Amino acid sequence: MSRVAKNPVVVPAGVEVAMAAGEISVKGPLGTLKQAMSGDVTVEREGDALLCKAVGESKQANAMSGTMRALLANMVQGVTKGYERKLTLVGVGYRAQAAGDTLNLSLGFSHPVVHKMPAGVKVETPSQTEIVLKGASKQQIGQVAAEIRAYREPEPYKGKGVRYSDEVVILKETKKK
Repeated sequence: MSRVAKNPVVVPAGVEVAMAAGEISVKGPLGTLKQAMSGDVTVEREGDALLCKAVGESKQANAMSGTMRALLANMVQGVTKGYERKLTLVGVGYRAQAAGDTLNLSLGFSHPVVHKMPAGVKVETPSQTEIVLKGASKQQIGQVAAEIRAYREPEPYKGKGVRYSDEVVILKETKKK
């Protein structure tokens, strides 16, 4: 059995877990998340904990039991505390402005870039060069952050572009004559 899957997922008070045919849903104060279950894994509830067990002895079942446990833990944390991802704009004239469920970006193109947020993701701009994404789904927050970063990735000579707040960009030295 996977070492990750041996640890139970503790379900705090106020969080409901429902298991239907091939799907598990977690409902909490910040929303509801659903996940399709693999046929290689069974999820059992023991009191206020969830246990993921592999069906059979195959490597695939062992790996999926650890994966399912990690996904369940992320879902429980997402509906209780939520997730947050910060982005920083580096460059002269690079600006961001949140307007409802859209993010207006000025990234040095001849046109403004407008990014529409999917349902479940909230965007804030504490300053013109900072973007904060918040939501319940860890996967969705990471995907939206990657899409925003892809508009203008940090370039290696000056470091200009959209980067994660904890990202370190290693700058290259320019060509010498």
